[in-house]
Amino acid sequence: MYFFSQCIQLKAACHILLFLLLSSSLFAQQYYVRGEVKDESGNVLQNVTIKQFRTGYIFRSGSSGTFGIVANQQVDTFSFSLEGYRTERLVVDAEQYVRIKLKLLPASVTNARRDKLSSFTKDLGKDEQKKWFAGDETYASLLENHFISAKRFPNTGMSLNVDRASYSNIRRFITLNSLVPPDAVRIEEMLNYFNLNYETPVGEDLFHLKTTLSTCPWNQDNQLYYINLSSRKLNLDTLPPSHLVFLIDVSGSMDMPNRLPLLQSAFRLLVNNLRDKDSVAIVVYGGVTGVMLNTTSGGEKEKILKAIDELIPGGSTPGESGIKLAYSVARNHYIKGGNNRVILATDGDFNVGLKTEAELDEMITAQRESGVYLTCLGVGMGNYKDSKIHLLAEKGNGNFAYLDNYKEAEKVLLKEFTQTLYSVADDVYMNVEFNPEYVKEYRLVGFDNKVGALRDSLSTIEGGEIGSGHSMIAMFEVVPTEINKGAIKDNFTTGKFADIKLQYRLPNDKKQQQFIHNSRFEYIPFAEVDKCYHFSASVAMFGSLLRNSPFVKDISWNEVITMAQVSSGSNDLLQKEFITLLQHAKTLYSKIKKKKGSGTNW
Repeated sequence: MYFFSQCIQLKAACHILLFLLLSSSLFAQQYYVRGEVKDESGNVLQNVTIKQFRTGYIFRSGSSGTFGIVANQQVDTFSFSLEGYRTERLVVDAEQYVRIKLKLLPASVTNARRDKLSSFTKDLGKDEQKKWFAGDETYASLLENHFISAKRFPNTGMSLNVDRASYSNIRRFITLNSLVPPDAVRIEEMLNYFNLNYETPVGEDLFHLKTTLSTCPWNQDNQLYYINLSSRKLNLDTLPPSHLVFLIDVSGSMDMPNRLPLLQSAFRLLVNNLRDKDSVAIVVYGGVTGVMLNTTSGGEKEKILKAIDELIPGGSTPGESGIKLAYSVARNHYIKGGNNRVILATDGDFNVGLKTEAELDEMITAQRESGVYLTCLGVGMGNYKDSKIHLLAEKGNGNFAYLDNYKEAEKVLLKEFTQTLYSVADDVYMNVEFNPEYVKEYRLVGFDNKVGALRDSLSTIEGGEIGSGHSMIAMFEVVPTEINKGAIKDNFTTGKFADIKLQYRLPNDKKQQQFIHNSRFEYIPFAEVDKCYHFSASVAMFGSLLRNSPFVKDISWNEVITMAQVSSGSNDLLQKEFITLLQHAKTLYSKIKKKKGSGTNW
């Protein structure tokens, strides 16, 4: 017995000794790899992907381009990659500070993967824009537009579209008593949501454009310049035939009431609008990717609805194969001169095949050359990937809506059917040239660019898609010149304030068209402008408060609510709902303000 006991003790001692030896080899020596990543001009590069080959771990460079990585050996291999730049792979010695310089890829290589700008100011250099960053510490991917000198940079422009997903997504957050991520706030989409102040274009014109100059409600020293654009309404009965491919995500992540069942209800609404000469195919991706319904006439509604009702969620999310199959079906049944469109409905949680935004960007850019439009419908919460779906809609020559409930599905696919699914103009881009005699500085409200797009010297701006009967309002905050102030004082209303040029293409036509509007200097006191402009200002102020904008820091929630209440239409349910949302947001954000010491950035 004694001998047996001694053996057990000896065995335990060996285990302890072995553990100590292993521990010393694993943990006795740790190294810290430090360095920085810059481009060839010496500009810091943030969010560079850094891969450690020994472990397979992924790291990112920080806002100042620097990084620090704990390693268990002194020498290791790392790769450094960033979209638009050559990937660098090198052996790193932890005892030496690492300085990485990434070189830009040739334009021909990166053309399909360039970042897309929402707005662009001619001749505004990157050195000037660097002042917009707070010490290179920008945590949201959208960077709010700043004031620009009209004398130095009179020309600015923006890509126009009918996207309105941001507003319904914001509504979903606030309804659930959740703070809204600043990056989810896109003020131009919030304004798009309400289709304010529609005016029928004159004669054969495709667009009607009206401008209004008044006092800026959040800064009495400045002015607010509104540009109201309306597109012609198409007659549904005379519209060309449509071939629609419903591309529906039926993966396991869609197995929730506010996902696949909501989409099934939404598509049922859309089917009710189809004519006999229209056609529909259904492609699904999930556990399998395949054609659920071959191309079928819009007159066979029972057959289409049956296929929709039989959808069952399950499996992974092979978004890449689903998108490619849907475009293949759309091309095979392409109607020349018709409305050919893929309608992608998903929570955006792609986890098989192409996953990154850069990979999706490259794929969808190649697909758009087929002449097929793309409409994206986002649903869900928690794993909802707004940025991926937004990018697909941008690159796919289409539009983007977020369905947070059945009422929103009804609005997008029934009440606004033609706006969502029928384009009157493609590649729509608006250029505004200000007269420095009246404008000292200007700031575009909304149309904010992604930080990465501003840093990327290869970024481009492309026009968007405008649907039938759409009305949008863009606005600039203007710092007036002394001549401007004097003209108002003397009631002098003459002279050019700005020239506006709209560039676009007609559907299925590659010829570029122009629509020009000369805006005269004519100031109207804020109390005298149409109520729709008061309401649109309250929407912009709401978005600015959610983003914690430094340009609207002196405005309270009560002021925004009062302005919305006074200017809303008594019978407009959307505007009434907006007031309720404002009141809910005021309660939510007021509570957070009291807890400001908690460290939240929202």
